[in-house]
Amino acid sequence: MKKLCLAMMFCAATMVSAQTQTSFPATASSSATAPTVSRTTKAVHYRLQGGVTKVDFQGTDLLQRASGEAKVEGKKTNFEIEVKFQGLEDATKFGLEYLTYVLWAVSPEGRPVNLGELSLDHHGNASVKAYTDLQTFGMIVTAEPYFAVTQPGNMVVMESAALSGAGGVNIDAKYELVTRGTYSSTNTHIQDAIFGIDSKTPLELFEARNAVRIAHIAAADKYAAAIISKAGQQLMHAEEVYRQKQNKATIEAAAKEATETAEEARLMAVKQKAEEEAQAAAAAREAKARADADAEAKRRADAEAARAQAEQARAQAEQARAQAVQAQAEAERMKQEAQAAAQEAARQKDEAEKAKAEALAQQQVLAAETDKAKAAAAQSESLRQQAENEKQELRARLLQQLNSILATRDSARGLIANMSDVLFRSGSYELLPGARERLAKVSGIVLAYPSLHVAVEGHTDSVGSDQYNQDLSERRAQAVRDYFVQQGISGSADEARGFGKNEPIASNDTPEGRQANRRVELVLSGDAIGNTFDGPPQAGPTAQVK
Repeated sequence: MKKLCLAMMFCAATMVSAQTQTSFPATASSSATAPTVSRTTKAVHYRLQGGVTKVDFQGTDLLQRASGEAKVEGKKTNFEIEVKFQGLEDATKFGLEYLTYVLWAVSPEGRPVNLGELSLDHHGNASVKAYTDLQTFGMIVTAEPYFAVTQPGNMVVMESAALSGAGGVNIDAKYELVTRGTYSSTNTHIQDAIFGIDSKTPLELFEARNAVRIAHIAAADKYAAAIISKAGQQLMHAEEVYRQKQNKATIEAAAKEATETAEEARLMAVKQKAEEEAQAAAAAREAKARADADAEAKRRADAEAARAQAEQARAQAEQARAQAVQAQAEAERMKQEAQAAAQEAARQKDEAEKAKAEALAQQQVLAAETDKAKAAAAQSESLRQQAENEKQELRARLLQQLNSILATRDSARGLIANMSDVLFRSGSYELLPGARERLAKVSGIVLAYPSLHVAVEGHTDSVGSDQYNQDLSERRAQAVRDYFVQQGISGSADEARGFGKNEPIASNDTPEGRQANRRVELVLSGDAIGNTFDGPPQAGPTAQVK
């Protein structure tokens, strides 16, 4: 793969300089709190099991010589996408913060889905293979700081073209893009940039450094301290693995883990900061309201004091006039006092009517706010129920898909797919070709749902020593887990454990029962299907996962 001729190396102690930070609005979605711009592309409606549709890619003004072709094939429940690109240049041409390219699928509602990272060769060519359950979507390619971004940036370098003729139905899809300043630009100076460094350094390591730097920019140290600390430790581990010159796969896996954790820290920081700013704004409004009320009270008190002083002066003048012309002044004084009393009564009546009107208005406002609160509560319950129904539908669909590959059952822990002993060489942990084929299909399903967690659990019968059975169960579970990693499933999304002979599902007294007990179970769980992974049952040691 063609390496970056212009790259960045960041020291963990000097990730971010103390310059200006971007201000994010407070919204419900953490990814939507960054400043955004809108863009429109063409989405195409594809048919399930509808054969292969070819879609051309065209370069935008940012990368006019780039082109590509995608093959979209409708499977039984999703779509397989294979894309080949030509004429790409290093992403750093758009700024030091950009290190790679990412392919996105965009729904007509504007929801973007990260389909994967483009890996360039020495000639500016790249290819991507991905799966999506979207049936109507457009595709774009953006320059990004690392592969794990959750919303596309505004460096759109290629777009899929609209289809003509009977090949499909074109639909406009308007979507949001993160502005360039979110990752660098005026936000912070990129420190310790080095030109022409070792070209053998993996791009994944640069992306991890960039992801941690950007998380610091987003104030993760303040709002997501535990997560950014974990990302920093993972980056240090990746750097150490690289310095030890371990194999490329190990370095890339460690770097990608740090990148994903840093993105999690950035999203958490953006959300927490937006909530903090919203609370501060509410406090400021409340303080202003109190200040306005105090000022109004003071104004009324001053007016009352002035009125009292004026009344006192008038009484003194009346008293002086009464002394000069006692009889006439007394009569005039009584007349004036009667008029003043009538005016005061009228004034008090007006004020009472005004207070009554204000109380009625406040009562109406309170009633309207109560109705709004009730409506919002009803809507929230409806959305919760809808989300729960969607989880159950997805769970049933996944159960059906997995059952077409391996015998699968539903349980409180999740969906459990059973790999029988016949899929391994006898007494060995080596996967047979038939097992690899089935696991490849399972990998495709898991990759289509990134939030799923896969636990691989190995079991044996009671023949042989305890240690032998424990080792065999762990190695078989590890072999399946390693195959998943090779298929592109993140190492943080699955784990392998061996239980030896401790978890039989049939009697070990018969050949059939022993064969049933020799198995590897795949436990799929996650919030997307209605249950959160809380670990495997507490039995047997955990296999070493590397």
